[in-house]
Amino acid sequence: MPFGEARIARAAGTVMVAYLVSRILGLVRDCIIANRFGTSWELGAYLAAFRLPDAIFYIVAGGALGSAFIPTFTSYLARDNEDEAWRLANTIFTLVGLILAAIALLAAVFAPQLASLIVPGFDREAKDLTAQLMRLMLISPVVFGISDVSMGILNSYQHFLWPAWAASFYNLAIIGGAALLAPSLGVYGLAIGVVVGSFLHLLVQFPSLLAHGWRYRPLLELAHPGVREVGRLMLPRMLGIAAVHLNCIVNTILASGLGEEAIAALDFAWKMMLLPEGILAMAVATAAFPTFSALVAQGRMAEMRDTFLGTLQGVLYLTIPAGVGLFVLRYPIIQLLFQRGAFGLSSTRAVAWALQFYAPGLFAYSCVEIATRAFFALHDTKTPVLISLITMGLNVALSLAFIHLSPLSYGGLALSHVIATTAEMAALLLLLQRRLGGLGGRRLLAPLLRMAVATGLMGLTVSRFIWRLGDSNIAIVAVGGISLGAFTYLAASLALGSRELKRLWLSLRPR
Repeated sequence: MPFGEARIARAAGTVMVAYLVSRILGLVRDCIIANRFGTSWELGAYLAAFRLPDAIFYIVAGGALGSAFIPTFTSYLARDNEDEAWRLANTIFTLVGLILAAIALLAAVFAPQLASLIVPGFDREAKDLTAQLMRLMLISPVVFGISDVSMGILNSYQHFLWPAWAASFYNLAIIGGAALLAPSLGVYGLAIGVVVGSFLHLLVQFPSLLAHGWRYRPLLELAHPGVREVGRLMLPRMLGIAAVHLNCIVNTILASGLGEEAIAALDFAWKMMLLPEGILAMAVATAAFPTFSALVAQGRMAEMRDTFLGTLQGVLYLTIPAGVGLFVLRYPIIQLLFQRGAFGLSSTRAVAWALQFYAPGLFAYSCVEIATRAFFALHDTKTPVLISLITMGLNVALSLAFIHLSPLSYGGLALSHVIATTAEMAALLLLLQRRLGGLGGRRLLAPLLRMAVATGLMGLTVSRFIWRLGDSNIAIVAVGGISLGAFTYLAASLALGSRELKRLWLSLRPR
């Protein structure tokens, strides 16, 4: 196993544990919210209001800043020029804080108009609630932007623990808002939890930053070569992130006219798909990015290619069966997790309808995370952005076509997203193959065939299990189905001679 791949796997193991805890807390958060609000229009207003602050953060900072900042900051560290790295970091801290604060203030002023744009299908009361919640939550992108720079610095130092745990503190704050504040304040309690959580997300990283030698100085050196490099890499990526969030906003606009359950049902289904994606793919992608960047900076392109291929195989090995399992077990899992309180059988059916379209695309979403980070490590943010813009157009066109097909309704929004993301994955891998001098087609084809056979056996076994149990206790069906599916897939993998399981074990075991 290449050194880079082993380092990624060990780091991914650390991040995966933190991400697992964060996703479990996120699941607890969603369960409490579901119990309190079901798939009501009030929850739809909160989710719609969240779209703009979320988009502001991710477009200006978030993935755009991380993809540009980490390779640039890492290049200074690789050349043992730590003083310049810190000058770059302090300038980026200042810039991000000023820009996000200005945008958030402007958005707060025009919140009513923005709410009417995002949820045109809502009535006046729902639009007013959306605008008020939006104004409150616009504090969070400013804080998250500063926090994201902190994460980039720590990840560049191969420090993943506290940045990964930060999301857990964010979820804990929203849980507190849902459990303690929502009974008296309604969805305002959720919005307060978002704001408090953003501050916790930032503060938990400060001790590690100080330990690595960071001391903030308010610099604004726009002529610094590192700042210019971050800007050069970041601007195209911002367009790509904007395309992603424009897709989300378009989906919200379209869903607002498809019934009061549509927005909440799509959101619950999307988060259920993101649960395994976050644990399996995001952990690996977070751990891989600094290693990819270091290998490129050192000119070790052959090792970069092998490391990327091994990482991709590992992600596919985990996410292909996870997506199929989520599809087959969608009803019992939704019922076990959410069906209580305000979340009744109607809500279960609504979420399951969207999830059946999202779940099979889990592997595509995961591969896009890995492939885009490989491009960023190569200091190429333009190619992923171009692909993202093209697939955004495809997604919007398919969404407009599918929602008018009566059997699909808002399920068509989920289906169009999966089709567009699968096309994005294929395009990225094809172009990356050329950039890295091939990805070993035969080396990838054989493992994929073994994964497909093992996943097929797993899906058939679990489907038979559900059919035989019928109307048995839902916990037995859900937990038993997950356990049986995991055992069947692992057994089939071993029988087929899969190497991915052994590689995962060797790389993640204690050394």
